[in-house]
Amino acid sequence: MSGDLDQTQAPFLDALRDYHARDRYGFSPPGHRQGRGVDADTLAVLGKDPFRADVLASGGLDDRRSSNGYLTTAESLMAEAVGADTVFFSTCGSSLSVKAAMLAVAGVEGGILVSRDAHKSVTAGLVFSGLQPYWVEPRLDRDQGISHPPSPADYAAVWDEHPDAAAALVVSPTPYGTCADIAGIAAVCHERGKPLIVDEAWGAHLPFSEQLPSWAMDAGADVCVTSVHKMGLGFEQGSVLHLRGDLVDHDHLWACADMLMTTSPNVLVYAGMDGWRRHMMRDGAGLIAQTIALAEQTRQRIEAIDGIHVLHDELLGAEASHQLDPMRMLLDVEALGITGYQAHDWVREHHRLDLGLSDHRHLGIDVSLADDDFTTDRLVHALRSLAVAAPDLPQTPPVRIPEPSGLLLESVMTPRDAFFGAVELVPADQAAGRIAAEQATPYPPGIPAYVPGERLTAEVIDYLRSGLDAGMVMPDPTDGSLGVIRVVQETS
Repeated sequence: MSGDLDQTQAPFLDALRDYHARDRYGFSPPGHRQGRGVDADTLAVLGKDPFRADVLASGGLDDRRSSNGYLTTAESLMAEAVGADTVFFSTCGSSLSVKAAMLAVAGVEGGILVSRDAHKSVTAGLVFSGLQPYWVEPRLDRDQGISHPPSPADYAAVWDEHPDAAAALVVSPTPYGTCADIAGIAAVCHERGKPLIVDEAWGAHLPFSEQLPSWAMDAGADVCVTSVHKMGLGFEQGSVLHLRGDLVDHDHLWACADMLMTTSPNVLVYAGMDGWRRHMMRDGAGLIAQTIALAEQTRQRIEAIDGIHVLHDELLGAEASHQLDPMRMLLDVEALGITGYQAHDWVREHHRLDLGLSDHRHLGIDVSLADDDFTTDRLVHALRSLAVAAPDLPQTPPVRIPEPSGLLLESVMTPRDAFFGAVELVPADQAAGRIAAEQATPYPPGIPAYVPGERLTAEVIDYLRSGLDAGMVMPDPTDGSLGVIRVVQETS
């Protein structure tokens, strides 16, 4: 990962330091003027430093022509560090980056192969673009009620059915920490001269250690999106869009991203990504090795708690999951007699710890480079207390998860046509057989149970309504309680 650039530099971060050292001041946005105008009550909570770092990127930190090239240099350093040809920084999260990638590779006509366990941002990309999704079904674990990535053979089968599709998209790692065989899927795409997009939002750390699963760029992906705030050490909304090879027009992708992203990017987010890259190039391999060891030790301690099982072998082998991220773990709490939703809420209330994913029987734990013995001791203590308290927690209604075939819905219309067409609200118990005009996404992990254009089934509606009764959160339907569902109007 060494090249002609000086990886000890962090040009954007250093420019922010120099901005303050030169005592610059602007009669331009942002109006708080580096915190001068912020009220005392707000400063008492936030402090002044976030406001001091909130300056204009162009016409402030850099001149109005951006002639110092702080951002472009920071992006070039990141590209060299991770082995990409080009990268673009986004302050609007990987959700924007995924949409830009879809628009760039597929335009607004035709189709794209998409793994059905894709994030809700992919649905938004389908609505914006008008593309027809050709779903590649994930491997569903009937026992655990979770999905694993599709295999290369699964992608090949859908390519054979839809050879004119523009590109393919896969999610890896998944919210559950499982990783697809990206090299195999990329080979299937490249045999057909088509690009592969990898939504690797959970994989910002992967390029910096050989102890971690394969990094998408190394595995042959053409476009890869990462969220630095997830498994990295950057701020929320920090995302990097990576490109490699000649199957995607880099300039066109940049133009697509530019049209979607804000014209007022947050300098704090840019500087955080710049500093993270330098930190990883200098210390990343060693820090990751320490964190993997800490995660393994924590995994063993949690596995020793009666009623809690840390999944590992169950996530590999028979399914298409190719590798696991050793810094992440998935806990099965079903033997405690409670749901993952209850476990999540109890740990937050009684031990002031916020965990990651939760569902009908699982908790997701992400061990970060920032964690240590103190933080993991808090976690283990909280989970031990949970196991003691679980028998006295109230029983919740079961989540009625359909058989895998019942979760697979028929795609009838393009998501855009369904979303923007004539719609109506119907009672949920009358919605089976109707075409959805909205998406419903249990969150986390953010994988839609149905998307616009799919024909609803009684099984999926019953699953979601039972999930809501058990504690599921679903932020995107018009009616969050799913009493009514937004569907396409039927023509007489």
